[in-house]
Amino acid sequence: MRGYDEFLGRVFEVISPGLMLLILLAVTGLIAALWYWYPAWTSWRFPRFTWKKPSWKRWSRKKKAKHGKKKEPAPRRLKAEKKHKDPKTPALVRQSVADQLAAEGRYAEAIRERLRDTVADLTRAGVIDPEPGTTAAELTTAASTGRPRLSPPLTGATGLFSEIWYGRRPAGRGEDEKMREMTAEVRAALQPGPGADR
Repeated sequence: MRGYDEFLGRVFEVISPGLMLLILLAVTGLIAALWYWYPAWTSWRFPRFTWKKPSWKRWSRKKKAKHGKKKEPAPRRLKAEKKHKDPKTPALVRQSVADQLAAEGRYAEAIRERLRDTVADLTRAGVIDPEPGTTAAELTTAASTGRPRLSPPLTGATGLFSEIWYGRRPAGRGEDEKMREMTAEVRAALQPGPGADR
């Protein structure tokens, strides 16, 4: 305490009590102003801990879909794509796909497409009932059993297909035209008429 009293005595020797009071008031006012306008006067803020009141979500029942609601029609482009991908599509529609492949120089794919058209026609006519994994030779045998007239053109078509796809034989315009002729003969043999197989 004696040292503290000596310190205050030296301070009051330099600064008068009235001036000391003014300094204390000024410092107090400055601190109060800074506290009042905080944090506008500083570029950073001290972290403040705030308590967030929990919010309770109200439970709501989902609305059931009304019966009899009409579905939007599928786009025309999507319908067209399904038509080309469907193996049951009529041959006249799929024929344009084979012709397009041939026009692009993709003769091997065009030949395969023409054979698919023919198999689809035979299936619709009830001549064959192919199952997954059935080979081209088995299809020819099954079709020729009930329709002997189908044997020559169908044997030639399946043979040409096997040579190109399994024998890796190059396909060109001539092979595609030959496949077109043989598949046309198969369709002609399917048409009812004098001398047609029954």
